[in-house]
Formats: sequence, structure tokens, C-alpha cells
Amino acid sequence: MAAIPSVGINWRKLLLILSIGAIPVLSGLLMMDYQLDRKLEENAKVSVQEAVFSIDQALGRMEADLDSILPLAGKPCDEVLDILEQRVANNPHLRSLILTRNQQAYCATDMDPLAYISAFSLSGRQTQLAFDAPSSPNAAIIKIQKPNSDPGIIATAYGRQLRDELRAFQDGLTLLLEFNDLYIWSEGDSRDAQRPSQVEFTEQTVSEKYGYVVIGGYPRGYAAQEFRVSLHQVLPSLVLVGVASMVIMYLGLTSSRKKKG
Repeated sequence: MAAIPSVGINWRKLLLILSIGAIPVLSGLLMMDYQLDRKLEENAKVSVQEAVFSIDQALGRMEADLDSILPLAGKPCDEVLDILEQRVANNPHLRSLILTRNQQAYCATDMDPLAYISAFSLSGRQTQLAFDAPSSPNAAIIKIQKPNSDPGIIATAYGRQLRDELRAFQDGLTLLLEFNDLYIWSEGDSRDAQRPSQVEFTEQTVSEKYGYVVIGGYPRGYAAQEFRVSLHQVLPSLVLVGVASMVIMYLGLTSSRKKKG
């Protein structure tokens, strides 16, 4: 009975071939991870700057109303209240207009107590985020004034306008606005049990015009999730490159061995 020839395995060559095949796969994964990190980092920086621009525009529209109404400040309330109410009715971004004199509110289109409104005038702040308006107890309210103007005027708007501006950034980044010690974001505000997660690629900047802070960041685990999504798309191509590299290496070694033989 003829003996069956045994096929010897050259483990050194096998490991060499496997290593050659693994190099493009591993290097491709490392490059993909690096590019993803840079993409998320750059997007966070750009989005924060764009958010400041967008929110500044929203507050700028309110400030423009202050400028147009300012000539009425100091006049008797019964003479100008109808004008103020008409202006609010014609401007969907406004909630109310309030006139002040000696930093005290004396004429308002809403039902909030004048003493409550005067507290903002006395604060000297240009903008303020509030959640305690007596006439809107469940609403986020943004207030704006010209601090050094006396007589002056205060404009208020609902916080949903700010949320709508933030919702326009649909790229997975969580953007949050801080007004002093209070904050608002697209899905909540300071009244929530905890702040939204923004621990990955966090960026922040201050509005030079209105003083609020924009903080942008991705929630915990977002980068890993994006890596897995990219992996499913890229890995088949990387494996093909790796297999092709192994085949080329194998053919090269085989050809070299035949020439020596």
C-alpha cells in the first residue's frame, strides 16, 4: 500500500502571510477611528459657533423691537398700552413688552406683577432666562433689555424659540445655552433632574453680544456608536484588501520557492 505523503506547514511563512493581510485591515481601522474623531471634534467646534450666530440673531430680533418701541418709554401707560399690545400681537416672536422708569416697571402687556418684572430691570443684566413667571408658571421665558436705558423697555419671549434654533442642528451634537446659572436645550432645561450628557468632544463659547454661553458636546458612547456604524460600511472593503494582500504575498513566496528549486 502506497504511503500518503504528508504536507508540511511552514508556520513562519503562514504567519508572514497573515501579518501582511492584517496590516491594511488594522491600519484602515486606525485611520477610520482617527478621521471620525477629527470629524466629530471639528463638527462640535463649528456647530457651537453657528449656534451663537443663530441665537444672536433670535435675540437681535427682540432687541430690534426694543429700539422701535423705546420712544414710548416714559410716556403714561394709558396712552401707549394699546400700541404695545398691538406690537406684541403682530410679532409672533414676542410674548410681552414692558415699559420701565427709574428701573421700575410701570406698564406691561402681560399679567406678571410689576414688582416681579422690576427685579430684572434692577439686575442690570441684558438678558435673563426665567422659569418662574407668575403668568406662565410652566414656561421658559427669555427676557432682554438695554441695561443703561432709563426710561427703558423690556421684551420677553417664550424659550421655545431658542429650542427651535437648537433643534435645527440635527447632527447628534447636544447644544445647551447657559444664561448665568440657568440653562436650556432642545429637549429640556434647568428644571430637569440632570443635565444632558455632553462628555465627548465638548466645546463652548460665549456670545460677545449677549453674554450667554453655548456648550456643545456628544453624549457618552456616541463616538463608539458612530465607529460601529462606519465599521459595518468599511470593514468588508478592508477585508478584501487584506485577502488580496495575502494572495499576492503567497504567490510571491511560491514563485520564489520554485525559482530556487
